[in-house]
Formats: sequence, C-alpha cells, structure tokens
Amino acid sequence: MSIVYLNGQYLPAAEACVPVLDRGFIFGDGVYEVIPVFGGHPFRCDEHLARLENSLAEVRIPRPCERAEWSQLFSRLIAQNGGGDLSLYLQVTRGPAARDHALPAHPTPTVFAMCNPLRPLPTTVREAGITAITHEDIRWARCHIKAISLLPNVLLRQEALDAGAAEAILIRDGMATEGAASNLFAVIDGVLTTPPKGPRLLPGITRDLILELAHDNDIPAHEAEIPQAALVTASEIWVTSSTREIVPVTTLDGRAVGEARPGPVFRRMDALYQAYKANFASTAQA
Repeated sequence: MSIVYLNGQYLPAAEACVPVLDRGFIFGDGVYEVIPVFGGHPFRCDEHLARLENSLAEVRIPRPCERAEWSQLFSRLIAQNGGGDLSLYLQVTRGPAARDHALPAHPTPTVFAMCNPLRPLPTTVREAGITAITHEDIRWARCHIKAISLLPNVLLRQEALDAGAAEAILIRDGMATEGAASNLFAVIDGVLTTPPKGPRLLPGITRDLILELAHDNDIPAHEAEIPQAALVTASEIWVTSSTREIVPVTTLDGRAVGEARPGPVFRRMDALYQAYKANFASTAQA
C-alpha cells in the first residue's frame, strides 16, 4: 500500500482521513500541483512550487510550507514510495471550519501529498496520436489558478470520452484556450503556436519548457491567440501536461490533422524533451 503525507504524518493511504468539515470537501476550496518525478527527483520543482504559491495567493490560503520544507517533504515521501519515476500529487485546502461561504479568519490549511507510478506515453500514441474534439469552454474566469474544484474539467473530459476521443480542446469567444486537462500547441504556417498566458488557461510547466526548448533549438515558436478556424488548417496539434508530456492530436472533430499522423515538429520536440529529461535524471543522480 502506498504511503501518503497528511498534515505532518506519513501513513498508509487507507489510514489517511480529513474532517468532514474540511473546506476542500465542502466547497472544493483548495489548490493542487502534480509534479513528475524522474529517478527519485522532482522535475522542474521550483517552477511547480512557484505556481503553487501563486495559486495559494490568488485564493488567499496561507502558505503552509517554505521551499526547503516542501523539498524535505517530497524527498521523504518519494523514498517511502520506492523512488524511481513517479507522479507526485500535492493538495492544500483551507482546512476545517464551520460551513460558511465567508473565509475563516485564521485557517489551518490541510496539506496532503501522495505518489503514484508515472507511466510513459504509450508507443502507439507517439506513432499514431490521439483523437480530440472541440467544445465550448464552460469553466470559470480564473483558469490560471490550479484549483481542486475540477467538476467542469471532469465533465468536459467525459464529453470527449463519450465521443470516442481522448481530450477536449476548449473554445472561448471563438479562440482555442487549452485542453480539459492539458495545454494546447498548434503548428500554424510553420510556426509553433500556443495561446498566451492569462486567466483563460493554466500556465503549464511543460508548456513553458517546450517554449524554452523551441527557442534554444531554433524552432520558430510564439505565444498568440489561436482562432478555432485555425485548428482546421493547422499542420500539427499537440496537447501537453506534466504527466502525459507531449501528445500529438491527429484527428480533431472527425477530421484529420495534417497528414493524420504525428508531424515532424512533434517528433523533433519530443526528442528534445526526452533528451532534456534524461540529462536532468543523470545530473540529479550525480
């Protein structure tokens, strides 16, 4: 059984309990992060923690740990779960309080963390890509906060699954924003394009790394709005996340994307990303 962290304790997952009046349970009042772990070391940890701190500040939850404390927590939890390649899930809620929409004056945040095996992207997906649909973005207006209240995302992802697809690419005011559980890239007129940061989308850690790798390797790339119509003529479309990395979309709304197979820009970027990961793992273990 996996070992989890809950409010200062490391214990089997089946023994971890939170009060029923925890605002995370009652209101979905909390934020979270998902950090990939390679060779027992959290990947882009500072960037993930910076995003966590931003989310906490946005929703006015006191920061429960400093960076050094998070590092110690992660190291011990990873070791107790066998190390290797993992997905580290971290959640901070406002904690238990009387049920009231007003924020409690002096909250005691609940801190929970767990690890799960990190499964690489299947070879079949790298070779054939996935099917996606477009869907109206039904979420709230502050999507840059990584909040635990994910019911709209869950429903959107289920719409995709019900349609025989793996992801929903969201449309707001005629512009593509991101996926239900991913960021969005498209190759448009030879340029790798991703929507700019703002309240309509989550500032993805993998998204930022892809832009860095593109810049460092002379791959034309920029941040710009992607009209829904541009998705129809894009030569490549990808969705990205920390655990799934870079996933090519080869069919969108029943139409082929480009030549209906992962394109050359994806293949190059995926190779660069894998090399970056391998270098991180070897350096971290040195």
